[in-house]
Amino acid sequence: MSIKRALISVSDKEGVVEFAKALQQHGVEIISTGGTKNLLQQNHVNVVGISDLTGFPEILDGRVKTLHPNVYGGLLAVRDNEEHQEQLQKHNLQTIDLVVVNLYPFKETISKPEVTFEEAIENIDIGGPTMLRAAAKNHRDVTVVVDPQDYETVLAEFSDNGTTSYEVRQQLAAKVFRHTAQYDALIAKYLTEATGEEYPESLTVTYEKKQDLRYGENPHQKAAFYSNALSVTSSIASAKQLHGKELSYNNISDANAAVAIVKEFQQPAVVAVKHMNPCGVGIAENIEQAYDRAYEADPISIFGGIIAANREIDEATALKMKEIFLEIIIAPSFSVEALEVLKGKKNLRLLLLGMDGNDEVEKALTSIHGGLLVQEEDSFTLEQANISIPTKREPTDKEWEDLKLAWSVVKHVKSNAILLAKDQMTIGVGAGQMNRVGAAKIALEQAGEKAKGSAMASDAFFPMDDTVEVAAKAGVTAIIQPGGSIRDEDSIKKCDEYGIAMVFTGVRHFKH
Repeated sequence: MSIKRALISVSDKEGVVEFAKALQQHGVEIISTGGTKNLLQQNHVNVVGISDLTGFPEILDGRVKTLHPNVYGGLLAVRDNEEHQEQLQKHNLQTIDLVVVNLYPFKETISKPEVTFEEAIENIDIGGPTMLRAAAKNHRDVTVVVDPQDYETVLAEFSDNGTTSYEVRQQLAAKVFRHTAQYDALIAKYLTEATGEEYPESLTVTYEKKQDLRYGENPHQKAAFYSNALSVTSSIASAKQLHGKELSYNNISDANAAVAIVKEFQQPAVVAVKHMNPCGVGIAENIEQAYDRAYEADPISIFGGIIAANREIDEATALKMKEIFLEIIIAPSFSVEALEVLKGKKNLRLLLLGMDGNDEVEKALTSIHGGLLVQEEDSFTLEQANISIPTKREPTDKEWEDLKLAWSVVKHVKSNAILLAKDQMTIGVGAGQMNRVGAAKIALEQAGEKAKGSAMASDAFFPMDDTVEVAAKAGVTAIIQPGGSIRDEDSIKKCDEYGIAMVFTGVRHFKH
């Protein structure tokens, strides 16, 4: 089916003049609206105004201009359906063979910090999605273009054949429905949030492909990386890669975990992550010392790890980082000298990511087979907790500092989780164990002699006093945990027996 008439109405004017001129050179009649019509006429493209086609003026500040049978009859008529063709002739309607439409910039509008509700509503396109959907439904006969990147493909086929292939029309139609689905999803999300409804009866989420990945968690799994359609400032999806190989699926997962942990701290901090769990965390007065502590926390596991820092990486820190194999370093900035040092390692990935964004707490989505679990992100802090001290002894000032560090990190460790901290760094991590005392034993074994005088954090309550027992024998002097077990009293008595200070927070931090 040759292309003889095209309707062009675009918000994104990129390349539209050149595209329209190419169509005109091939004898295609062009219909257009509003600003697009004016732009094309200014560039010497012959255009039929939409009002000339409909016999009706644009009204209501442009809210109504294309919603007319003269438009939709031409779009939806099936070309080889005799009854449809008879109706077109009866009502003096002509077919439209090509639709080029993109929509009011709703996403860009609501991304503005000071946008008003009225501005957002006025940028909800009605006629555009309707034309796109009509043309896409009838893609057997109509070519529909929503993305300026597809102009070249359409022109190449049109120049050779006077039309487009069914395969291309079907691909373009599928893109249209993806585009309008995303558009509607963003509107639905915006209005749902405006009403304060947290968990509506249906949920449509939308993401945009950032890159194809070589594979997923394992080489036999296909994968891609998608980012939130609305930019999240301090998300790993917003990071700028300065150097190194392309990120892998596992790199992205680990980097996301590292960023989540380092954002817990206001003071200079460095986090090392392996397989989604922290292997070392250090805080200090400067980033070099914070890195030293993160490295010292576990100099074996940090090898091949992902590093996140919340301050600029300077030359001194970079020189130390260069001494070991690291997959990724993430920071809000790198000094010129540090970049020169680190770029000497060909495959080391360097990511630039702001850490001071006041991002809203997002919903965490976990896919299950045939479904989706949705919950708030665990952003609960120690400052929000209802702190109580059930033991005879209270923590010293130093123990409090170690307890705060341990508590900030243990929430990011896979459950069952136990973490030890001392002297502004983690010294032992017991992750993902089926019983709590088992996690404690792993953390204590890793800490070794350093466990003496350390603080212990647990992501959930102690069901029995056995964890306190092993902690006490290793020299732990302070413990922080949620409390809430029916056998809390056993743990309290055991702490008092060994002179351990124990803090209850009343908040559990399971992580699965």
